[in-house]
Amino acid sequence: MTSNKKQSRIKSVNMALNIIQYLHENPSSTLRRIADSLNTSTSTAHRHLNTLHEQGYVVMENNTYRLSLKFLTYGGKVREELSAHEMIERKVYQLGNKTAERTQFLVEEHGERVYAYTYAGQDAVKTDAAIGKRGPLHVSAAGKAILAELPSQRIDEILSESLSVRKKEDLLDELRTIRERGYAFNDEESIPGLRAVGVPVMRPDKSVLGAISVSGPAERLRGEYFREELPSLLLGTVNEIELNLKYS
Repeated sequence: MTSNKKQSRIKSVNMALNIIQYLHENPSSTLRRIADSLNTSTSTAHRHLNTLHEQGYVVMENNTYRLSLKFLTYGGKVREELSAHEMIERKVYQLGNKTAERTQFLVEEHGERVYAYTYAGQDAVKTDAAIGKRGPLHVSAAGKAILAELPSQRIDEILSESLSVRKKEDLLDELRTIRERGYAFNDEESIPGLRAVGVPVMRPDKSVLGAISVSGPAERLRGEYFREELPSLLLGTVNEIELNLKYS
């Protein structure tokens, strides 16, 4: 195979992935809108959309395209492969009911945080923390809890891409504190008026599996409850999960 053919196939894959990403961000889009947004011809976009449709990744309704639930099939399977996934899901649900706030379990992938499980308690505030949502690790309590347990070289790789030298040094100091006490805070750092506490979940080999957190309005998550009671509750929950990982 010539290098030109290889390059053509790589471009084709990139275009298909770009279409998938666009439809993720812009559901129910027309062919023209997709082509214009991706700076390609309608014929090229149409060929890729036809292939994605034939393979079951895209649905066409009323001359518009959207992603299919086939992605849920794959994503659900990947999530089920997480260690102790049933117990983690159950604990997220229990914490949400106990605190009446929003609870979530996050993992790290490609240097980002990914929401694997979420549950909204009775008084939970609405956020955009949907399952599968991705974002920087350092702007959430659970993300910082994960970062604190990663190898130093991996931490450097992740932070060097997103932070200035000064901010990186400040965060490294915070990560050392998190590692020592076992939990992380987000004190209105990402969303004004929202606080969170996060605790890492460790595998038996001492590598980090992910982190579980509780988030809620600053007016409710404050004082001793925020600084002591919630961390203690989360640490106890994580201890149960880690024992399950160790002896299952």
